[in-house]
Amino acid sequence: MKYKSSGNVGLFDSWNTKEKLSKMGNPLERLSNVMDFEMFRPELEDNLLNHDKKNNAGAKPFDVVMMFKIMFWGRYRDF
Repeated sequence: MKYKSSGNVGLFDSWNTKEKLSKMGNPLERLSNVMDFEMFRPELEDNLLNHDKKNNAGAKPFDVVMMFKIMFWGRYRDF
């Protein structure tokens, strides 16, 4: 696994949470329908991940696309 996992998740936890957020009008879901964030993955991984590590000790990083979405949403949610 290249990125951190989200912890211990039950069999239907992810599906139930996603369904509840969709019913409430999840803004990140609407944003993902408009913009394909995966196109930024190669650039983000090349420039943000440390490729010169001597070993694999330490915590795994969070997914770079997920972090980019969080930063993007935090900056532009008021528009």
